[in-house]
Amino acid sequence: MRRILHIDMDAFFASVEQRDNPELRGKPVAVGGQPDKRGVVAAASYEARTFGVRSAMSMAKAVRLCPSLVIVPSDFTRYKAASTLIFSLYREVTPLVEPLSLDEAYLDVTENAWREPLATNVARRLKERIRTETGLTASAGVAPNKFLAKIASGWKKPDGLTVISPGRVEPFLRQLPVDALWGVGPVTARKLRDHGITRLIDVRAVHEDVLRGAVGSMADWLRSLAHGLDERPVVPHREVKSSGSENTYPEDLVDRAMIRREIADMAARAVGWLIRRDLLARTVTIKVRYADFTTITRSHTASPSRAEPEIIARAEQLLEKTEAGVRPIRLLGVSVHNLRAVGGPAPALDAEGWLPFLE
Repeated sequence: MRRILHIDMDAFFASVEQRDNPELRGKPVAVGGQPDKRGVVAAASYEARTFGVRSAMSMAKAVRLCPSLVIVPSDFTRYKAASTLIFSLYREVTPLVEPLSLDEAYLDVTENAWREPLATNVARRLKERIRTETGLTASAGVAPNKFLAKIASGWKKPDGLTVISPGRVEPFLRQLPVDALWGVGPVTARKLRDHGITRLIDVRAVHEDVLRGAVGSMADWLRSLAHGLDERPVVPHREVKSSGSENTYPEDLVDRAMIRREIADMAARAVGWLIRRDLLARTVTIKVRYADFTTITRSHTASPSRAEPEIIARAEQLLEKTEAGVRPIRLLGVSVHNLRAVGGPAPALDAEGWLPFLE
């Protein structure tokens, strides 16, 4: 039986800010942009969350919900420094560490450097080391597989530890809604509920045709999860699949020449990223969000390349397939996909285990 941990730092960006600035402790804090410049909440402290402030929310809405909100600009240099230290602690215990983001990871501790047979004790020791070394708290889930461990880590936040032993799997599953299933977002959850599927046990019981009618090819996967089955291994090195950047503008863009310049600059940055990592890209994608929040993407795939004139030209050609300059634009993005190493296969993560997306 595997012993899997999912460790998730508590309100990571906001907690780093509160740790480094004592005046912010105990106050509702949001990390992100200013509300008058279309800022978005990157992270919210638990004090802010009591007011309903959540990450990815517009900062303007966050301020309406919490007028006393303290807004702090992002400082990713400090966040990555803290994250690097935390991941070094993980890797002292096991080489099987799968990063999901700067503040979240799976660990397979079935065998570990501490020779500790109980994963619960490994989780406790890691949580204490994180607190001692960084001054931050983490929540951990312990379970026989990744699906259950991830659910468990969010069960008692902040600073929580939830253990789902093999004997507790079935009682635990019976209390969960369909939203708990990995890969089930709000849209899929709504489709399931429209078919009378509201709990995990409903996923097990419903006829296969009904389940496929609701979620299509995901049916078999969701049914396995509903039974608590997940054979995915903890993978310490994942393939880099894309990189890019995007920008939300304080004022809508309406000038087509300016929009083209923005797209060209983002495409050039993507080329710089490819060159630094000795990569080629087959696919160029642009993202456009209009003033009414309608969001579209356009992609083009060709021979692998990292030639700046070519990548820029392809991004600009994709722009021609949008209503840029006709409809006001609030966000633009450019990314490169289908990556290949020069003279080799698609690359893995770097030595620190980071997926360098949106540099």
